[in-house]
Amino acid sequence: MTVRPPEPARLDDTDRRILRALAAEGRLSNADLAGRVGLSPSPCWKRVRALEARGVIQGYGARLNRAALGFPETVLVNVTLESHSEDTLARFGEALAAVPEVMQADLVTGDHDYLIRVAVAGTRHYENFLRDALYLIPGIRHSRSSFVLRELKSETSLLDARSWP
Repeated sequence: MTVRPPEPARLDDTDRRILRALAAEGRLSNADLAGRVGLSPSPCWKRVRALEARGVIQGYGARLNRAALGFPETVLVNVTLESHSEDTLARFGEALAAVPEVMQADLVTGDHDYLIRVAVAGTRHYENFLRDALYLIPGIRHSRSSFVLRELKSETSLLDARSWP
C-alpha cells in the first residue's frame, strides 16, 4: 500500500499571518489574533477553523523546557534493525512510541534504519535507557549514539521556506 503525502495547502498572506502569530503565541484569544492580522474576529475565527479542518494546524500545546523538567541532555541514536519486514518495523515503532524519553523517531535512508532523538538527565540515565528500554526491543542489530553538545535551532517557520521545483 503506497501512502501519498497530502497536497501542500495553498495559503494567502492572511493565512500566513495567522499561522505566524499562532506559532509564536498559541494562547492568543481570537480577538487578539484578529487584531494582529488585520481581520475582524468572525472572519479570523473562520480562517483558523478552516486551517484546522485542512490539517494545516494540527493542534495546540505548550513548549516544555526539558532542562527545567530534569532532562537537559539530548542524544541522537542511529539504529539498524535485523530485518526490514513490515512486522519488524511496526513492532519497533510501537515499542518506541511507548518510551517516554523518545522525543522523535524517524525511519531514514542511509547506513541506519532509524534516527531517534532522546531526552535524558545525563549519561547514567542514558545507560539505563539503553539497557531498560531500547535494547529490550526485539530486532535491533546495532545502534550508535551521539550526545548533542549544543542545540543551534529547534524550530522553523516553514512559512518562509522557498518552494523548489
